[in-house]
Amino acid sequence: QVQLVESGGGLVQAGGSLTLTCAASLTAFMMRDMGWYRQAPGKERELVAIVNFGGTANYAEAVKGRFTISRDNAKNTVYLHMDSLQPDDTAVYYCYIRHRFSNTNYWGQGTQVTVSS
Repeated sequence: QVQLVESGGGLVQAGGSLTLTCAASLTAFMMRDMGWYRQAPGKERELVAIVNFGGTANYAEAVKGRFTISRDNAKNTVYLHMDSLQPDDTAVYYCYIRHRFSNTNYWGQGTQVTVSS
């Protein structure tokens, strides 16, 4: 059973920073993509950022220039560093991986990020 353990959420003032961490129970090679989604109250879950095994990253337009995704393949871990946080970034953030061979998506339990104005 694949497990994703997230940490790093919390309450921060607008303009502040947070770093989310997600440690996976799969080896890095088995995870073609690692990333983060978020879901705000009353809204659909949306992609925030994703990074492939080789380190190529893609970002949602709303977070480009403010968020940085990275992965440490030696630790089977993905990070999301968030700068210049705004109240609109308030959401539950979910870690995501896609299995390299089965294309199965796996999700973390979610971590709350709240940005106060």
